[in-house]
Amino acid sequence: MKNFDNFNDYDRKENLHFDSQTVHGALGHDPFSGAVSFPIYQAATFRHRGLFESTGFDYSRLQNPTRQELERTMAILERGERAFAFTSGQAANAAVFDLLNPGDEVVLCDDIYGGTFRLGDSPLRKQNLTFTYVDMCDPANVEKAISAKTKMLFLETPTNPMMKVADISKIAEIAHAHGLIFVVDNTLMSPYFQKPLTLGADIVVHSGTKFIGGHHDVLAGIVVLKDKEYIDQIQKHLITYGSQLAPQDAWLLIRGLKTLHLRMERHSENAMKIANWLRTQDKVKKVYYAGFEDSQGYDIMKKQCTGFGGMLSFAVESADMVKKILKRVDLIYFAESLGGPETLITYPMTQTHESIPAEIRDALGITDCLLRLSAGLENADDLIADLDQAING
Repeated sequence: MKNFDNFNDYDRKENLHFDSQTVHGALGHDPFSGAVSFPIYQAATFRHRGLFESTGFDYSRLQNPTRQELERTMAILERGERAFAFTSGQAANAAVFDLLNPGDEVVLCDDIYGGTFRLGDSPLRKQNLTFTYVDMCDPANVEKAISAKTKMLFLETPTNPMMKVADISKIAEIAHAHGLIFVVDNTLMSPYFQKPLTLGADIVVHSGTKFIGGHHDVLAGIVVLKDKEYIDQIQKHLITYGSQLAPQDAWLLIRGLKTLHLRMERHSENAMKIANWLRTQDKVKKVYYAGFEDSQGYDIMKKQCTGFGGMLSFAVESADMVKKILKRVDLIYFAESLGGPETLITYPMTQTHESIPAEIRDALGITDCLLRLSAGLENADDLIADLDQAING
C-alpha cells in the first residue's frame, strides 16, 4: 500500500519569495508519482493499514490530500500557523463567528460586505450575538464601541464597495489591549498585497471565490489562523457542519494561486488606469479608489500594503445613467462577484448590499447612483473604450 507519510512532512518554503511560494505551494507536487500538477484526490474514504493504523487520511470530511495542499499553501502565503478551506466565504465567516458564545458582541466596520451583514443580522442574532457597526477608519471609534460584551473585532480594508481604509496595526493594538479576537477579511487585497497576520491580526478570512481562485469558476472560503489557539475550534466546526471544500474545488484554488502574483499586478494596473480616466468624465461625480494620493487611506495603504488592488467604485450623475451604463457595457460584464480575468461591473444597492437597510446604505454612499467595478486582465485601453461608449455614447 502507498505510504501517505510524505503528505504530513513538508517544507513551508518560508525562505522563498512570494511568487515562488504561489507556484510551488506546500508540497507542490504529488509525492507518489511526481506529478507536477497536484492531483485531485476525489475520494470520500481512505483504506487503513490495520487497526489504529491510519495513513493520516480517513474520511474526506475530516481531511483530504488535495484540500490539505491548498490549506498549507494559504498558511504559508498569509504567514499563519494553519488554514482551513470552506465551501464559501460565508461558510468561512460562520466558522469564525462560531468561536463566540451567546451574549458576546462583535464590532465590525460599517461598510461591510452585504453577505457578512446578513449573516450577523438574522441567524447569529438568534444565537444572542450582538453586532455593532462603526467607522473603523478612525481607531477612536473602535475604542469607544468596545463594551464588556465585546469579544471580537472584524475588519475589511479596503472596504467593499466604498474602498475605506483602516489601519490594521492600530486596531490590532486596541484588540489585544482588550483581549479581543481580531479578524481581517483580506479578500480584496489577497496575501500578495496585504498580510494582516503580520500586522497584528489573529485571523484572516477570504472569499476564495474571488482573487484566490481568480477565474470565476469556483466558490470557496479560507480561514487562516495566526497561532494554534483557535485551531481545534475551527476544525471542530468544519467537521461538525460538513462545510469543508471539495477536492476538485480545492484543486481549482491551487491552480489559481500559481498565477496570483501576476494577476494581482495586472488587476491593480488596470484599476488605476480606469480610475484615473473616470475622474476625467463629467458624468462621473465621484471615484472611490484606494490608490489615489488624495484618497482617505492612501498613507495607510502605502504603509501596510504593497499595492492598491483591482477594485474601485464610482458614482454617476443619476440612476438613469446607471441603467444606461449597465445596459450598454459589452466587453465589461454586468455581473456579481469580483477578482476574475473578466472585468465585472456591479450595482451594490440591489446586488451585493441589498440586505443592508436603506438608511445605512445611504449614510455610507451606497446609493442608486453607485457602481462597483472589478478590473480584470484585459487591455486597459479596451476597457476604457467600453466604459466611454457606455457613459458617453
